[in-house]
Amino acid sequence: MSLLKKLFGIGGASERPAAPTQEIEHNGFTIRATPFENGGRYQLCGIIVGSDGVEEKFIRADAFGSLEEAVDMTFFKGKQIIDLRNARMPS
Repeated sequence: MSLLKKLFGIGGASERPAAPTQEIEHNGFTIRATPFENGGRYQLCGIIVGSDGVEEKFIRADAFGSLEEAVDMTFFKGKQIIDLRNARMPS
């Protein structure tokens, strides 16, 4: 089985698990940036936490050369998700 893992990249060691680096508040939600390293680049990944404590993870295909850029873009995408959802809710 380990030969198959090596051939097909199953469970690859190049991907490091996400760990929160920073968080910000936006319109009553907390956005946690959790980009992870994958193949020498940082994958856009984050968690949106509502005021009720419910968490929702989001991952995008975007990858960046630096952790700082991935964190900045995670916050941008998190704000965008929150704003789009608030715009859809009836007032």
